[in-house]
Amino acid sequence: MDNSLQRASKTLEFDKVLVELKKLASASITSEYIDQVEISTQYEVVKNRLNETNEALKLIIAKGEPQLFGIVDIRSIIKRTEIGGSLTAGSLLQVSDFLRVSRGLKTYLKKDSYNKDEEVKLEYIDKLIEDLYTDKRLEDEINSKIISEEEIADDASRELLRIRRGIVAKKDSIKNRLNGILSSHADFLQDAIVTLRDGRYVVPVKIENKSRVKGLVHDISGSGQTAYIEPMAVVEANNDLKELYIKENLEIEKILRELSELVGETSEEIKSNQEKLIELDFIFAKARLALNYHANMPKLNREGRINLIKAYHPFLDRKIAVPIDINLGIDFTSLIVTGPNTGGKTVSIKTVGLLTLMTQFGLLIPADEASEIAVFEKVFADIGDEQSIEQSLSTFSSHMVNIVYILKNVSPNSLVLFDELGAGTDPTEGAALARSIMDFMLERKIRCISTSHYNQLKVYAMTTDGVANASMEFDVDSLSPTYRLLIGVPGKSNAFEISRRLGLPDEIIGEAKKLLSSENIEFEDVLQSIDEDRTKIREYKEELEREKIDLEKENKRLQSKIKKLEDQKEKILEKSREEAKRLLLNTKENVDIILSEINEARDNISSENSKKIQEAQDLLRESIKNARDKSELEIA
Repeated sequence: MDNSLQRASKTLEFDKVLVELKKLASASITSEYIDQVEISTQYEVVKNRLNETNEALKLIIAKGEPQLFGIVDIRSIIKRTEIGGSLTAGSLLQVSDFLRVSRGLKTYLKKDSYNKDEEVKLEYIDKLIEDLYTDKRLEDEINSKIISEEEIADDASRELLRIRRGIVAKKDSIKNRLNGILSSHADFLQDAIVTLRDGRYVVPVKIENKSRVKGLVHDISGSGQTAYIEPMAVVEANNDLKELYIKENLEIEKILRELSELVGETSEEIKSNQEKLIELDFIFAKARLALNYHANMPKLNREGRINLIKAYHPFLDRKIAVPIDINLGIDFTSLIVTGPNTGGKTVSIKTVGLLTLMTQFGLLIPADEASEIAVFEKVFADIGDEQSIEQSLSTFSSHMVNIVYILKNVSPNSLVLFDELGAGTDPTEGAALARSIMDFMLERKIRCISTSHYNQLKVYAMTTDGVANASMEFDVDSLSPTYRLLIGVPGKSNAFEISRRLGLPDEIIGEAKKLLSSENIEFEDVLQSIDEDRTKIREYKEELEREKIDLEKENKRLQSKIKKLEDQKEKILEKSREEAKRLLLNTKENVDIILSEINEARDNISSENSKKIQEAQDLLRESIKNARDKSELEIA
């Protein structure tokens, strides 16, 4: 990683972000991996990192958290099987868990989304997951035979089951014999219990009676009052039991060896999962951090444009912090931020720097999704006023050492952040140096943000193309900063106004004003006028916004009313159509009856009258047709 990025990471406290990220990883090996990931300066790499993080975020929202258990460094385990070694029960269970997490991820990817309205389109994560090797048969083989790191299942093999049944029977036989001894020699015993010493069943005998019980002494109690004796009647049985235990251990070793051989047969496939699982754990950790930070994926560009909208510093409390809107590299390449101390200037430029580093690491940022960030080759930050004790340097000298390093190493595709540029020395000389450094950045079109108190830099920004002013708003009435960043507006010192409100006599303030040059007084007056105009514009804007909201509400109300009327109209028309159809049907039925009766009577009527009847029928049918057409026209 470029040295400038390393230095900027420390200055901008990016390491603290990584600490939070590591806490969200599921495996310790992923935390080690995070330490090796570098901030990228390659556009395509950054783009891919952001996309994979965004995909994981959408998956978590849609499907919930994936179960990323069992991710361990499997390489040493697999290497042992490759050279013919046998694995412990614990190592085999780790292999099973390793395979199960891979299979679980495939199931997770296929699981239906809870949010049916939003389909999660995958381009990066699905490839990683689909390439994972799974072996359900091997999983089941291991889990069916190994219960825990210390316990092998009885039915892991027929021979083991036979041996363990023999052990149980032999134990019962020994205990029955010893219980008989306990009852017949109760007076000789310290306690009427059967116990174990060195894996052999013994009885506790009072020390003074040990010669009365024939057997082998295996132990003496710490107090010297009890001898633990294996009666001769069970020596042979204990020997048989010990032999069964040896056979059990040999059978367990055989089972573990056979399972290890199965693992060795697919060692390469299993080993291939490790990097993919670590990468997936890393990606989902980034997504969890995005959830914690309420973060979004910014738009990315190669042209050095920064446009942060409603951006927060990740370490500030979102409930009380004020978001900032800041842009650079669009209408200007240099920005000079002014305003009172503790007003938020330093936090603002730290936010820009830190969110840039986060983006290039592949993290989503706490800002509106419409925000835009460039991929920079280098990032420099001279922030802080600590003196260099080791080098015995003053604040100014310490800053100048950093600035010299920046000027030597800066490139056109760099982001440079200066805090209080030129401070710590004579104001006139400091302002001149700051102006010269800003000119250096401007000539090379290097993206640069600097905080300052110098009026000379405010004027410089107002009169120089490619440079813009910005300020941290200050509420003079409450004597407190609002922490709102205002682009295009130079900051006002407010020293006289603050002093007046705090009770400093007007005569002292008046004398102080006399000591200022006429240029300074005029400049402060201009800033005061700008500030007043800006306040009025903001009030007008807020009023317009309120009116807009009211109009939108009224428009929605009217639209709802119109829709209701349209619905009512349609219902009325439909009812009219039905009524007209009903009337026409009734009329037609009546006419049909009349015509039928006329036809029946026609034979008895003269031809002249028959002709008149025919004309009447035609006229009746025409009238019905006209009535139908008219009714349909009126209803439509």
